[in-house]
Amino acid sequence: MSDVSLIDRLLDVIESDIVPLTERGVAEGNKLFGAAILRKADRSVVVAETNNETENPLWHGEVHCLKRFYELPRADRVDTKDAIFLSTHEPCSLCLSAITWTGFDNFYYLFSHEDSRDSFAIPHDLKILKEVFTLDPGGYNAENAYWKSYSIRRLVRDLPETERNRLDARIAAIARRYDELSKTYQAGKADNEIPLR
Repeated sequence: MSDVSLIDRLLDVIESDIVPLTERGVAEGNKLFGAAILRKADRSVVVAETNNETENPLWHGEVHCLKRFYELPRADRVDTKDAIFLSTHEPCSLCLSAITWTGFDNFYYLFSHEDSRDSFAIPHDLKILKEVFTLDPGGYNAENAYWKSYSIRRLVRDLPETERNRLDARIAAIARRYDELSKTYQAGKADNEIPLR
């Protein structure tokens, strides 16, 4: 059974912590991917960030979040095994590797690789997985010796109808916000120097 309070908290963090950063980032020409690191113990946010590819093409939302995490004083960080890694979108191969190398044993995401391609017109995640690693969509090992990944939407599907309907409505509202961010990004992407727009 999925933990409804955790799902609600993850959606809260997307809405309140990540989206405002992403709105500013997209206005500056960046993609709409974001991430946050939370303490498992109390689910408080340690750090939230968004894509910053206009500064450096490696600063994907997750990698930029990890960069900021490791810039914090050690006393302000949590051991990665005691943290939840939240990504707005299913991590690409770069971000999957970064999450692995930094020792997280989990990550949660809202939008899938297919959503990135189909809803947000950013196909690179699936293209790279196919061209470089010869993996079809969903072909990477979502549970392995390093971490277990969780699709928030799949977790919601397993809930009783009342909770499922309520959370589906929350997710739909978040998706509408991301649709608007996507339109802004797509309208201005020709003006930035990101290699894979």
